[in-house]
Amino acid sequence: MKRVDTIARVRRAFYVQRWSVKKIVRELHVSRNTVRKILRSDETDFSYERERQPMPRIGPWQGQLEQFLSSNANKPSRERLTLIRLFEELRGLGYEGGYDAVRRFARSWSQSRGAVTAEAYVPLYYAPGEAYQFDWSHEVVVISGVTVTIKVAHVRLCHSRMMFARAYMRESQEMVFDAHDRAFAFFKGTCTRGVYDNMKTAVEAIFTGKERQYNRRFLQMCSHYLIQPVACTPASGWEKGQVENQVGLVRERFFTPRLRVKSLDELNAWLLDKCVAYAMAHRHPEEADKTIWEMFETERLHLVPYVGRFDGFHSVPASVSKTCTVRFDNNKYSVLATAVGRPVEVHAYAERIVIRQDGVVVGEHARAFGRGQTVYDPWHYVPVLARKPGALRNGAPFRDWVLPPAMAAIRRKLKGSDDGDRQMVQILSCVPDDGLQAVEAACREAVDQGVHSAPVIINILARRRDPTPLPILLTPTALRLTHEPVADCARYDRLRRTSRHGTHPNPRPDGQPQALWDAQRL
Repeated sequence: MKRVDTIARVRRAFYVQRWSVKKIVRELHVSRNTVRKILRSDETDFSYERERQPMPRIGPWQGQLEQFLSSNANKPSRERLTLIRLFEELRGLGYEGGYDAVRRFARSWSQSRGAVTAEAYVPLYYAPGEAYQFDWSHEVVVISGVTVTIKVAHVRLCHSRMMFARAYMRESQEMVFDAHDRAFAFFKGTCTRGVYDNMKTAVEAIFTGKERQYNRRFLQMCSHYLIQPVACTPASGWEKGQVENQVGLVRERFFTPRLRVKSLDELNAWLLDKCVAYAMAHRHPEEADKTIWEMFETERLHLVPYVGRFDGFHSVPASVSKTCTVRFDNNKYSVLATAVGRPVEVHAYAERIVIRQDGVVVGEHARAFGRGQTVYDPWHYVPVLARKPGALRNGAPFRDWVLPPAMAAIRRKLKGSDDGDRQMVQILSCVPDDGLQAVEAACREAVDQGVHSAPVIINILARRRDPTPLPILLTPTALRLTHEPVADCARYDRLRRTSRHGTHPNPRPDGQPQALWDAQRL
């Protein structure tokens, strides 16, 4: 088939230069039939399409090859065979044709299959404050020199396209609660509907259509914020396409190249700043004359007012070991010694662990996300020290115990005494009753006086706890002094000069006061 430039030269030669067909054939080396076809059709391009493609070799093997292609397409991407491997498999069964025939058939099969599986979508519109979308993503960052995989919670307002992202070490239910609360606090309100995928922390059972059995605690959170949850159809990510796009955008713009931060808090503060900066710098996809931030400021007026933090914890029953510890999430946390022997309830929050027994808090710690860690609170073991004071020196909870300055000074001074541990335990035992500040003040007073004894500190605490009031003496009016007496040492000297025999038995030297002379003699 002639190229487009050849067709153009023939047309110009005939219509512009007024050449005859015979001259065009002779000069341009084109056949007479081709010239006549070009001039009669007025077409500028010709393409040849074979009505029927003969497949003399691949014909009998089309069914087998189609079966190979279909099963190969259903495999995971890293397990799929290349077309060369499929060709080799077909040759092993007896196929004698070439690779080009297999390649042409595979291309036509893929095109026909793509035309069948292609789906059309309807653009969606959300009113201000109508809905938001929620999703998770996994990103790789370096925190304090250690490469870790974090979980990022994404929330996106469907009308304004305002986004919120926060990183966590887990993808558990308490993290879902915390992400919602922080997002709604940032938005200063909530939407009436929330669009989710079928995550296990929210959906317990999937029924026909949109009917779902939601988790009880998740429904409590939705009720607290006045949200109606809506779950997507399984494997239909386009139903929450906005937040799916946000996942890719955040990964490309915020986490590439790989981030290096000192802590998770630093990363979350940086993420929030980047979300705000992106919203202020980019136009809204539908309202091109406004930025995302301007649309967000307008949508804020239509949001359901933020009602405050939801008590979003994940509750797990646990038992207390003999060492006053409770195991949760592959780590151990200490509790009060009085809780040993009875079950407790662990309330896991995103950043802390609260342990309750009969409704009373018996332990509270910052949450640890490693494995095999033990988090101690030394004050939990003070009642045990009353019976075993020697454990103060080598006990694991007291290894890195940071006491207030005055108490730490008393502890250092008592280490040299034989009963130093016992005295320090007596001082520590006063904290539950008098408070840490009062004991620290008593220790500071003792240090200022150069004393580091437990009885002295306990005495100071007792005096401060129950100060003795000064007696109030009421002198009758008749006995009140009208003239204040004046001390006169000379009167004492005169009385001492004479004795019962008229003279003093031990006369003082001349000029020396009698009181000083008597004191020297004694």
